[in-house]
Parts: sequence; C-alpha cells; structure tokens
Amino acid sequence: MSKLLLGVILVLLVLASVFFGLFIGIQHRLSSIEHGGHEKTITTTETRISTSIVTTTLVSTAPPSEPTSPPEEKKCMDSNCIVLAAAVLSSLDATRDPCEDFYGFVNGGWMDEHPIPADKGRYGHSDEVALKNRMIIRQILEQNASLIPSPDSQTLTKLQNLYASCMDEDHLDSLGIQPLLQVVNTVRGLFNGSTTVVDASHDSQHAFSIAPHRGLTAALSYIHSRGIHALFEFIIEGDVGVDPNAMTLWFYQPGFGLPSKEYFEDKDIVDGYTSTLERFFAALDENSEENVQYWPPFPWPPWGGDDDDKKPQYKTPAELAKAVVEFEGKIAIATLDLDRLQQDPFGTYNPVNARNISESIPQVDFPGYWSSFTPRAFPDRIVVTYPPYLESLSSLLSNTSDYVIEGYLIARVTQSLAEYLGQETDIWKANRELVELLTGIKKGAVGDRAEYCVTKVTNTLGFASGRFFVQEAFGGKSRSKATRVITDIVDAFKHSLSGVDWMDTTSAEAAAEKATNIRIKVGFPLSPNTSDATAIAQYYSRLSTDKADFFGNIQRAAAFEKYLEWQKLGKQRDKEIWEMVPSEVNAYFSPPSNEIVFPAGILQDPYFSKDWPGYLNYGAFGAFAAHELTHAFDSAGRLYDQNGILREWWTNATSEAFEERRLCLSEQYSNYTVDDGQGGHVHVNVSSRWTSGENIGDQGLIQAYRAWTAQYDTSFEAGNEFLLPGLNFTREQLFFISFGRVWGANIRPQTAVQQVRSDPHSPSRFRVLGTLVNIPAFAKAFECPVGSVMNPPEEERCRIW
Repeated sequence: MSKLLLGVILVLLVLASVFFGLFIGIQHRLSSIEHGGHEKTITTTETRISTSIVTTTLVSTAPPSEPTSPPEEKKCMDSNCIVLAAAVLSSLDATRDPCEDFYGFVNGGWMDEHPIPADKGRYGHSDEVALKNRMIIRQILEQNASLIPSPDSQTLTKLQNLYASCMDEDHLDSLGIQPLLQVVNTVRGLFNGSTTVVDASHDSQHAFSIAPHRGLTAALSYIHSRGIHALFEFIIEGDVGVDPNAMTLWFYQPGFGLPSKEYFEDKDIVDGYTSTLERFFAALDENSEENVQYWPPFPWPPWGGDDDDKKPQYKTPAELAKAVVEFEGKIAIATLDLDRLQQDPFGTYNPVNARNISESIPQVDFPGYWSSFTPRAFPDRIVVTYPPYLESLSSLLSNTSDYVIEGYLIARVTQSLAEYLGQETDIWKANRELVELLTGIKKGAVGDRAEYCVTKVTNTLGFASGRFFVQEAFGGKSRSKATRVITDIVDAFKHSLSGVDWMDTTSAEAAAEKATNIRIKVGFPLSPNTSDATAIAQYYSRLSTDKADFFGNIQRAAAFEKYLEWQKLGKQRDKEIWEMVPSEVNAYFSPPSNEIVFPAGILQDPYFSKDWPGYLNYGAFGAFAAHELTHAFDSAGRLYDQNGILREWWTNATSEAFEERRLCLSEQYSNYTVDDGQGGHVHVNVSSRWTSGENIGDQGLIQAYRAWTAQYDTSFEAGNEFLLPGLNFTREQLFFISFGRVWGANIRPQTAVQQVRSDPHSPSRFRVLGTLVNIPAFAKAFECPVGSVMNPPEEERCRIW
C-alpha cells in the first residue's frame, strides 16, 4: 500500500508540474497580447522536483532565442564521494588567494583543525597517515594469537611480546637503569680489557657472538653490533664503480649526539647537550655496583708519567661531559658536509684495499673487528666515502685520553638506549629534555604510550608487522592501480624527452633506456615474502622476544638486523629485498639497483585510493611516483646508468646544460627561509647542493600532470574521472589541489631548523610553492595573472623537464 501511495503522489506531482508550466505559458501569452505585443517563441525548462523536467513550447513568428547550454555533468553522490569531497573542502581556506598563497589556500583549513600535539615537533598529513597505519597494527597486536593459524601465530606472538614488554611501564620503572648499566659495564669492561666475550643477544639459544678482542676494538664491535653509531660506521652496499650487485663494505663517518655538525656551533645547544651528558654520567656512577662517585678515580694514573699532558684529570661528571662534547665536536669538524656526502657520488666513491684502513687508523684492530661480524667473508676491498676523515680520526684518538674516549662511547650508548628505560629514571628524563630543546616540543609532554609502543614494534620488526598490515590495508586492486599510475608516469617521462631542449639526442635516448629499465616495486616485498606466512616466520626464526624484557628485546632485534646485514657481504644483491617496511609512509629510489619502491603505507588516503577519480590519484600519489622517478635523473641519480654503475653517461654538453638548470633551482630555493623561533631566519639551502636532489625530484610533478592528461580520454570513458559533489573546481584545478594537500603540515620553529640542517627535503610549504611556480599549467588552471606569486614571468622560472 505504501508503494502504491508513493506512486500516486509522484504522478500527481508530475501532473501538477505540467499544469503549472502550461499556466505560466498562457499567462505570458495573454500578457503580451494585452500590452499590444506579438507572440514570441518561449522555451522554458522548469525543474520542480528532482525527477521531473518539463519543457513547454509555444509557436511564434519571433526570432529564436540562443541555444541552451549542455546539461550539467552528473556528479558522484554515493557516500564515499561525499566523504571524499568533504575532506577536500575542509582542508581549504577559501579566504586566501590561490595565486598568491596556494599552500595556505589548499591547506589552511586542515592546518587550523590539526594543531601540533604537545609531544611532537610537527604534525602533517604524513604523520596522520602514519598514526592511522599504527592503529591498524595496534588492533592486530591486541588480537588473540592462539586463534590465528601457525606459522602466523608464531610471528604474531613475537610482535605481541615486544608490544607487551613496551607497555608494561610499571615493570620498566621497577628496573630503573639496571638494563642500561649492564650494557655500559660491558662496554667499560671491553674497553679496559677485563671482559673478553660478548653475547650480543643475552640469549644463549639465539646468540650472535662477538669474538674475544680487547680495548677499543672490542668495545666498538659490541656497540656497532647494536646499530649504535660511534667513531665510524660500516654499511654493506653494491660496488657501484664495478658491479652494483656485488655487495661490498663501505666506510662512513658516524652520526652525532646532535642532529648535525652545525649544532656544535650553537652555544645554547652545546650547553644543553653537555648538561644532558653530565646527568647521564652522574646517574650511571651513582647506580654502578662499585658506587664510584668520580670516574675515573682521581688522580689517575697514580704514578704520573710522560702522558700526563694529554690525559687531564676529570674529577666530576660535569668535567667529563664537557671533555666528551669537545671531543665529539672535533669529530664533527673532521667529517664531510652532508651536502657533499649526499650529492657527490664520485667524490664519495674511493675504493681502497682493506689494509689501508688498518694502516690509517692503527688504534683499531680492523681484522679483529671484521671477524666479529663476518668470520667467513673477510673483506679485501672497502669503499671509503671521505678518506681525509681516516687520518683525522686517528689523530684525534692519539691526542685524546682513553677515559674521554671511553666516556664518549658510553655517552653514545646511553643516549641511543635512554628511551627504552622507565620514564621515572633520570637518564630517560635527561634525554627527553634534550629532545625538547632540539624540537621545541612542550616540556614534560609525553604522547600516548600505545602509539609509542606500536612505533617501536614497526621500527623493530617491520616486515613481520607489515605482513598483517598489508592484509588489512592493501587489498583489492590497490597494487595494480598504483602500478598503472607509475607506469603511465614513466611513459610520460620518456615521451617528454624529445621536447627537452637542453638534452641532446644521445643523452635523451640513454635516459629513456634507463627509465625503461627501472624496476617498480609496489606494496610489499617478495623477499622476505610479506604475503607468505612461512617466509616471514622463517625470517624471524632466530629472534626471540620476551614480554617482560623490553630493553632486551630491542637489543636482540638490533643485533639480529646487524647480523643479517653482514651476511650480505661478498654476495650478489638480492633484488627482492626492500629498504623500507610495508607500513612505512615513504618511498625511495635506489641508484645502484635502479628501482623505485612504494610501500603500502604510503598508498593510503590522502595520497591514494583505488576508488578515487584519476585527477586526485595522479595529483597526489602521482607526485610521489614522479618524484622517485625523477631521482633517477637528479643531480646525483643521473650519474648512475641503467645498470646502476657510477659513470658519466650523458654527453658533456648535456651535463653542462643540466648543471645550469640545477643552479637556477638552487638559487630559487636559497631565497626561502624558515623562522628559527628567536627572531631570525635560516635559509633552506644551507649550501648550493644540500636540497638539490630532492627539489629536482619535486619538479617531476609535471610528469604526473602529463601522464594524467595523456590517459584522460580513456579514463573518462571508463568512468574514472567522475566529479565530486560540492567542489566547484575544474579537474585541472583539483589535480593541483590534490598535490598541494599532501604536504599540509604544522611545524615548530626548532623542528623546522633541525629539518633544514639535517634533512635534504625542503620544508612542506616550499615543496608546494617551489614546484608549482615552475609549471605554467598551474597558473593557467587557476588563471593567475602574470607577476603574481604563483605565476612569475617565464624568464624567472627554473624549468628542467
């Protein structure tokens, strides 16, 4: 009966609409006659209800009216489209002019609604997506592992043990600093020769043993086995000058207790860092078994000697802390600037015979050190990234007292492991205050413990947690659709090379060949196979976790990963191995293996969705895909050929023309600054090369735009370019809005300064502004007048591709 009544009502509404239309037409005709006029042709379209359109035509001798406009294109009105449209609209700030402040226009609304949490230095879309990814993993960790079939249940149990041990804060507080003190005492014992054998896992069933060496060598072997930087670092990577797939030992300078070497020139920061180390030393001495108040005992040595002039006495933790910071500052001065380390592949490729290392730094027994990690693959060829550092380090070690060197090692260990202690310990608090100083986060603000613990799980056992994440968050056609976006961009890049006026034919053909040979990886790795429960369980079979030993779990996992890394030495590259775990919100290009990689973690809203219209996917995820592709042809990536070999494969003329455009871009970004929070500003480009590679990568957006326009007709016919409700923008405008949105972020001044000094990526605002001002299609889409911020004169643009 209700259906019948509804039908009757609809019929009556239609009839009423018809009669009303006729009535209006007749009234108009009568009015014309009444005023002595002539009859006219009247074409009216009256829409009274959404299902009824009535057209009434009266014959007349008057001229016909102008033709009506085409019917408005229908918009997607399902719930997903409405939610998506609302998200886009809510991120905008319509009070800002997109031609003057596009970043503010496209992100102002989102930024107003998402202030920085008190415990963080920045908060942007990437942080929001990472949090969502962690919450998915958290739900997995809180499942009942016994209900899951083996071997997944075995893997999940390891993950849950790590998570539970992190969440048990009462237990961590009850332990105090004893777990750390055990490590510190081991370092002291090794350094002084009283300890000779180290079990890196503290687990006899899963031991990664360190060979019995004494002194500095033994202490460094032990520290490095846990992934802690001190004095130097070795990584295993391909020999790019000969065979990029032959895994070789590379000698690198170390990381520091401060974010970059520039911080050692900031008195306030150095004072804060020194105070932190002082608190470390004081807490360790107070809690040591011997209860040593002053370390080492004073005077020392008691008999005096010729070396007294280079071995000053440090009566207090404060004096030792000051000496350690001075020592580390000298190490920082001796290291290569980060811009050259990142952007000068020829300058950082210096292969030498292994004995050259031993001769350059005789204070370290390198054969003994190497045998601690790889007794069956002793290296004979090592690539040194910065040869002068070897001699500088040797000189520093010769002219620094042993107990300052020991203090430096203990400081590096303590700072690296402090966060894994209970929050009631003074060491945890001291380390946290240093983080607050460096990032500007609110003093005493601590984030959600569960969020922190999930982060530790994904950072520590990322491929294991990644298996479960992929199952939950990366299904359906996500992989195939994302891959299609990437391949379209690769095709667009190759097609565009013929129009690049600074690149000659020989170089363009070689570039196209390299692009063709780029390996594309999307979602998750096949080795270990994240989609294979048995493969993941086998990968982690040697690692044990204890739900009551968070500190030990972290140690065992770090030693496990270092062990696996050294197993690569002397072997051929496993081309299925990834450098990022599946849940990571990031992507990368690897020059030696000529591959671009996109974890499932970044293939999430607001970056990508298999259900989005094309203009949004190509504008957002396409920007990342184009960025990584363009890295293959940036200031450093272009120096590796299609096989990953380091050589000049462009002609000299093309290389010189490219350098001119790189310098143009460098000058452009050098004009951008960030507020330092103290009334001053810091320039984005601390050197001409520091951000060059990433800025060039961002310019790849033009390839994503070309790829989208090239496939548009086919995509439109397939119904994949549908419009969204409430968005009164063209598809071209929405492409650029989609790009701009992904970089929305709020950041504290101190964190911004840290990023500028230690991160080759430009701050988010300039990744948008610095890219779009060089793309005329953007200015055309928004009809920006020439001379506006977003539409500079053509001669002021820095266009590469």
